[in-house]
Amino acid sequence: MHIQDQLQIELKVKIVKESRPVISDLAFFLDMINSLWSILSVLIIAEFVLGSFANGFIAVVNCTDWVKRQKLSCADGILTALAVSRIALLSVTVFYWHAYVFILDFYTLKEVTIVYIAWVISNHFSLWLATSLSILYLFKIANFSCLLFLHLKRKVKRAVVMILWGNLVFLVCHLVVLSTDIKMGKIDCEGNITCKTNLEDIVHLTNLTVFTLANFIPFTMSLTAFLLLIFSLWKHLKRMQLSGKGSQDPSSKVHIRAMQTVISFLMLFVIYFTAELITVWSSFTPLKNLVFIPSQFLSVLYPSGHSLILIWGNKKLRLAFLSFLWQLRCWLKERK
Repeated sequence: MHIQDQLQIELKVKIVKESRPVISDLAFFLDMINSLWSILSVLIIAEFVLGSFANGFIAVVNCTDWVKRQKLSCADGILTALAVSRIALLSVTVFYWHAYVFILDFYTLKEVTIVYIAWVISNHFSLWLATSLSILYLFKIANFSCLLFLHLKRKVKRAVVMILWGNLVFLVCHLVVLSTDIKMGKIDCEGNITCKTNLEDIVHLTNLTVFTLANFIPFTMSLTAFLLLIFSLWKHLKRMQLSGKGSQDPSSKVHIRAMQTVISFLMLFVIYFTAELITVWSSFTPLKNLVFIPSQFLSVLYPSGHSLILIWGNKKLRLAFLSFLWQLRCWLKERK
């Protein structure tokens, strides 16, 4: 054996020995990621079950009350529609997670298009109905001397209905842009690399811009409602202190409960919006597989967690839920 060949063999052995710790660390890191993904997947399923139960409970209670009284308030109507839209949103999100993780090969362009359109529609109504609920709380609870506010307060139902109908323009625009993007994606530019790159950049930028605007506008409106509620509460507490009545009057408690509901929506919406934004950005990078499961976990957290908070913050829903738990407890005792 030549000296040169012997040196090459020794060098290869040395490289293998030195690379073993790196390979071991990499395998440990991959095992940790797989374990984390498994835990998050279980949590996604748990969130889906809890969220579906909470939203289904809201819809059933309000529909039952509607049948009994032959009347449904504006707030209960929005809550019911919100619950239905969130059940659809949860179903689409979990279906996408399941298809991506387990049956990715089954996912053709047609299925991707249908699922994404369903997600756009359910996400749109979920966000705007929650925003309308925040605005309804504002007009029902806050007190301002502004003439415009007083006029809208008297016509609050009409104002909310106009908001719900008006935001359909955003949905139509979003679907038109989505349809255009899909058609652009089908254009065959394999022979022209520059054309293909430009189209991919346009599709990416358009989707990101439309998604950001479609989510940022309802968030801004909800944030405005929350800030106005804080200002109204501050003015109310100031009047109570001057009159010597203290801050534990019913109006203050109503203000605080409404603020808790709105701020919970805002906090969960920020998490949801951030997760979806990361998903959109990362879908065009090599990190898309790494961030997909965590982003889906955060996405499911919003429609599930906020609905549970709505149940606890609504007196009728809270009493119905406690009654359900009591009946369930009695039924379990009888079964034993």
